[in-house]
Amino acid sequence: MKRSTDRILTTHVGSLIRPQALQEFLRARQGGKPYDVKAYQACLTASVAEVVRQQEAAGVDIPSDGEFGKSISWAQYALERLSGFERRPIRQDSANPFKRGADRTQFAEFYAELDAKEAVATTTEAICVGPIAYTGQAELQTDIDNFKAALKGTKIEEAFMPVAAPASVIPDRKNEFYKSDEELQEAIAGAMRTEYKMIVDAGFVVQLDDARSAVTYDRMVPPASFADYKRWLEKQIDILNRAIEGLPADRIRYHVCWGSWPGPHVSDVPLKDIVDVILKAKVGAFVIEGANPRHEHEWKVWKDAKLDGRVLIPGVISHATNVVEHPELVAERIVRLAKLVGRENVIAGTDCGFAQGPFYRRVHPTVMWAKLEAMAEGARLASRELWP
Repeated sequence: MKRSTDRILTTHVGSLIRPQALQEFLRARQGGKPYDVKAYQACLTASVAEVVRQQEAAGVDIPSDGEFGKSISWAQYALERLSGFERRPIRQDSANPFKRGADRTQFAEFYAELDAKEAVATTTEAICVGPIAYTGQAELQTDIDNFKAALKGTKIEEAFMPVAAPASVIPDRKNEFYKSDEELQEAIAGAMRTEYKMIVDAGFVVQLDDARSAVTYDRMVPPASFADYKRWLEKQIDILNRAIEGLPADRIRYHVCWGSWPGPHVSDVPLKDIVDVILKAKVGAFVIEGANPRHEHEWKVWKDAKLDGRVLIPGVISHATNVVEHPELVAERIVRLAKLVGRENVIAGTDCGFAQGPFYRRVHPTVMWAKLEAMAEGARLASRELWP
């Protein structure tokens, strides 16, 4: 894993806004409608090549493939790569599992208004009805091949592919097969190891996306206690570590955010209360949300929390607002952290992905690229201060 040895490097969380031509094919795939498979593959290959080119032009040192090969969301995509799950319509007389949590309870009127504009698109839920195994090797290999082809001819030396961490795979899933939810989670982790290993073996850094690790606090407390939640989180980190056991830690990044939805987030668990557990993940870098106004103050956590030689990739630009951060603000965010953990241990990043799924985006595409350019310029300003 590259480090900021002579300047601050830049990266992001992974998911980027899909071009319209690719979205048309993905809509057909999701809707079960006929489409030209060869034309889709050609469009996907070309789209990945273009988004890699755009990332390099924007100043991103460590790019992703934009998650363009996933036809569902960053976490639900695993439904197409794991056996054992069945999708059923959410019953009209039951609560939508994707619309719950303490934040939604406290700000019910706000969320009613938000949902009227940005309705939760999920109309089905996933139920485990049989043994779980990884079946997505061919689709993943296509993603790997497209990404490798896109990187040829560039000056990019390192790249990453984002995937769901075990706790975040198919969130809000239901279990009708395994004896317990813990046994289900163990089975998911064992199956997803295939994906993690294939990416590392292909020469990429693998990023484990785990929004659910922090978001579960909002879903669990109350009625459960913080102690209950922390025990749950410790179990998830233990399961994650077993899923990556034997894989080189310096080829693995772990991403933690607080769900990225555009809400108040007053019920988010503070980073200071869970950082000790998060740092138990046996990975080489931690990608932590840190640019939004609910969590930016938490840079102070790194005065005491110890990275033990690992890399911190803080969010220095937000994915959730169309306001483009000033490069000088980006530089300030980088420098204050670099002075705490060491300049070589910091890589500038984003809070979360700009597109949580193929059809949903947080900002306009032109704003996304402007933000990434601002991040790169901020990293250059920070580098001048840190390497005078």
